[in-house]
Amino acid sequence: MIRSIVSSAVAGLAGFAATKAVLRSRLRTHDSVVRTNHAGREVSLIEGPAVTAGLLAGGLLIDDPRQRAATLLATGAAGGLGAVDDFCESGTSKGLRGHLSALARGEITTGAIKVAGIPLASIAAAAILRTGSRRTGLFGCARPDEWISWAAKACDIVVTGGVIAGSANLFNLLDLRPGRTLKAGLLTVAFADHVHGVSWAPATAIAGASAAAWPDDLAGEVMLGDTGANALGAVIGTILAETADPAGRRIILAVLVGLTLASEKVSFTSVIEATPGLREIDSFGREDV
Repeated sequence: MIRSIVSSAVAGLAGFAATKAVLRSRLRTHDSVVRTNHAGREVSLIEGPAVTAGLLAGGLLIDDPRQRAATLLATGAAGGLGAVDDFCESGTSKGLRGHLSALARGEITTGAIKVAGIPLASIAAAAILRTGSRRTGLFGCARPDEWISWAAKACDIVVTGGVIAGSANLFNLLDLRPGRTLKAGLLTVAFADHVHGVSWAPATAIAGASAAAWPDDLAGEVMLGDTGANALGAVIGTILAETADPAGRRIILAVLVGLTLASEKVSFTSVIEATPGLREIDSFGREDV
């Protein structure tokens, strides 16, 4: 327990320090990372690599070796593939439907690479989590290892991978206004179940990285982009997947799929702005940018 507390505290500090170091680097103002946001203002995409670096730095302090390996794999792959789409973008397809349509036409775009690559990496991370894993209850209570059928285990790996990939995609969909994705990440971590040695270190890494990026993000000077939003979602996905039991993972996946499908028809921004409570949380601390 003491070791978990110490490693978690160090993970939070590492997440903060690594994120802040990249944010303050000379790359921040390089032409290759400057974009125009929804308000027509120039912003830097440096926050994505910065937050990803912070999450990876904090992930190194996770006590459980399986969780550490899975988290680093999912975070690195999601952030790396997001960076390919951010900085080497090709094609005009947008959204999940657009990228899948491009693939169906035989058009290989950076977005299509990301759509295919993140789920594959997520399933690989899920295989690490589920191989010889100790199973946990819905509320994070450890249960003895149990032999389950190959088919059931394979299904659980796919579901776990779906949770990780779905979370990465959902958090990317939220990255449309300053601070929104960071707030969603912090709130999810705050209300999620936690297990020492498994979720404490990645959770504090998220808190540390978010704290470092918070002022510049809310001011509209930087943005996560696909790089940071996908990486943040992947870390949260591994936390949710490993602290829930199989039934809980299926419920989480169903919710993620439902929200993803809804995003193709409904604007999350419109829903948030029309919903009391969500509207105030979304606008809290944000400048008029």
